[in-house]
Amino acid sequence: MVSKALTAILAMGASIQVASAALTRRVACPDGIHTATNEACCSLFAVLDDIQENLFDGGKCNAEAHEALRLTFNDAIAISNRADNVGGADGSIMLFSDVETTYHPNIGLDEVVAIQKPFVERHDISAADFIQFAGAVAVSNCPGAPRLPFFLGRTDATGPAPDGLVPEPFHTSNQILSRFADAGPVGFTTKEVVWALAAHTIAAADDVDTSAPGSPLDTTPFTFDTQFFVETQLRGTTFPSDNRVQGERQSAVQGVLRLQSDHVLARDPRTSCEWQSFVNNQQKLQDRFKDTWLKISLLGNDQDSMIDCSEVIPEPTTIDVQATFPPTLSNRQIEQACALTPFPTLDTAPGPATTIPPVQKNQALRPTTPEQPPA
Repeated sequence: MVSKALTAILAMGASIQVASAALTRRVACPDGIHTATNEACCSLFAVLDDIQENLFDGGKCNAEAHEALRLTFNDAIAISNRADNVGGADGSIMLFSDVETTYHPNIGLDEVVAIQKPFVERHDISAADFIQFAGAVAVSNCPGAPRLPFFLGRTDATGPAPDGLVPEPFHTSNQILSRFADAGPVGFTTKEVVWALAAHTIAAADDVDTSAPGSPLDTTPFTFDTQFFVETQLRGTTFPSDNRVQGERQSAVQGVLRLQSDHVLARDPRTSCEWQSFVNNQQKLQDRFKDTWLKISLLGNDQDSMIDCSEVIPEPTTIDVQATFPPTLSNRQIEQACALTPFPTLDTAPGPATTIPPVQKNQALRPTTPEQPPA
């Protein structure tokens, strides 16, 4: 009797092991190099190699990586929870670039789209999937970033997204929070807005202040760290060359551009404590951005009908750094906004005050303007 029971248990265990192996079995990709849990993901390895080598300069967190991340947001967020609206992560900003890149918040993305289109054309991938895949790979090139998930199978747009759905740097807190709340079938909470803005830790602006192209939004634009949440809370300093334009506020560091929208959200009582909570909390920064980026990247699509190809996204380099105040600055320059918790006490980076250089684009990738015939 005991022997029969033992035999039954062993047989059950063997069945579970076989079932588990079946679930995790990998298939060999046609390239003879890679394997994947789903054969549909195999084609992405060629796309990965191409963009890493020819768009991201061998896998760097460069200007083109920053632009790729911006494009994921501007394509996806253009959707409303009103039933009559279309949009979302559907590639419309690339498929209908002659329309959408003329929208004011998309200024400068005509160049980015022109750079990325040839990659779509030479691979078996939709514009909608390519934009989000390239953005996830771009982030993986930035030390300290989370490994973002990627799902394959978005539906390409059949028309342009409506204008007026992408937040702008000069918008008020109310405008930004309302726009996010209206995005997609369920919208985004106030906290999720702050989580999404973690993208600005690896960002630079070309088209806010055109007199200072490539201005980073914090002092470490190539590292996914919490410095952005420190530096946006500092009092601004008026520099001799300061010539602020719409959407720009005073920064505390020469060479760094502070978006007005970041400035006001860092001080709004609805968002200030969540903003401050990211300071020196690298794990939270990674986890919350990962969650929110996935939600943004799936807007307008059904995740249940898509294929999880997250395994194709490279693992980012880890970092072990503490947030600091920029040289010569300290807690005395903090504009305390969170009424619940004091701002963390941080060390000040050594050295004199410095100027942060602009983020340089790869000019070899930029579209050339046809020469005008002689008069």
